[in-house]
Amino acid sequence: MWKTFFTLLFIAALAGCQKPSTPNAEQQGAGSLQKITVAYTNQPQSTLVHVALAKGYFAEEGLDAQSLMHTYGKAALQSVLENKAEFATVAETPVMFNVLKGEKIFVIANIEASSMNNAIVARKSSGINAPGDLKGKRIGFTPGTTSDFFLDSLLTANGLTRQEIQPVAMKPEEMQDAIMAKRVDAVSTWNYPLTQIKRQLGSDGTILYDREIYTETFNIAAQQDFVQKNPATVKRFLRALIKAENFVAKNPDEAQAIMSAATKIDKSLIHEVWNSFNYHVVLDQTLLITLEDEARWAMKNKLTDRTVMPDYLSFIHLDSLREIKPEAIKMNR
Repeated sequence: MWKTFFTLLFIAALAGCQKPSTPNAEQQGAGSLQKITVAYTNQPQSTLVHVALAKGYFAEEGLDAQSLMHTYGKAALQSVLENKAEFATVAETPVMFNVLKGEKIFVIANIEASSMNNAIVARKSSGINAPGDLKGKRIGFTPGTTSDFFLDSLLTANGLTRQEIQPVAMKPEEMQDAIMAKRVDAVSTWNYPLTQIKRQLGSDGTILYDREIYTETFNIAAQQDFVQKNPATVKRFLRALIKAENFVAKNPDEAQAIMSAATKIDKSLIHEVWNSFNYHVVLDQTLLITLEDEARWAMKNKLTDRTVMPDYLSFIHLDSLREIKPEAIKMNR
């Protein structure tokens, strides 16, 4: 009996000396989650962040993620530059412009890519049925964003220049009211506003796509200093997004429900645009090529004082993603 008693006592003591299990070796101890702020958007491009928050993946990786919601990525990136957030979801165009301005930022991952997200939605009653009909028309766009770049790309592809239209600068949330009130004839934008405006215009609306001229990338950006000083945090953040990527691939209906609950967007609209997006955590050549193409565009059109192409590869942080998911790195240089 005494032998049994001492055996059980030894086993209990041994169990008490063992470390509690954690989701990964770099995670902080229980009750000491690292607080971070994520500036992200209510757009479909930010789906992986919405899912990671809703499913608790950031917490599983040792992060107490606070939300800072924006209507578009340019504003989200500005929150990072103003030290209001550690990470931002943002398309490549605001990244390109901020690098030209001298900002020290890193893209640590691409979380979405699409050649069918940007387009121009127009009124047929304004005489617009094809891209060539944009000549002379009032077209809303959001400066410094993919809206800006796509507008010029579509015009160029159809033998037009910006001087041949009437460009009207506006925020994305202003576009629907502007086109419904006939203050503009068309707007260059993205989803969800793109499809919402088309729905509201009904039979009077048309969408001008061109999937051959532009592929949008939506990315995670952070200040270089933060990334260099917090490598474990960056890797935990990326692991949470990879979990979200896997969840979205296996559970698209539930992912759409999460987006609807988080953004207050009708699920039917989310379902309608869902297949326009490719949700993967990667760093590939598309991002680098697009950054360089857009920089040439910005310099040619005097949208920047810079005249020399930056080394955009030095603004893409490969090491963290390579360490946790090496197959996700698809850059040639």
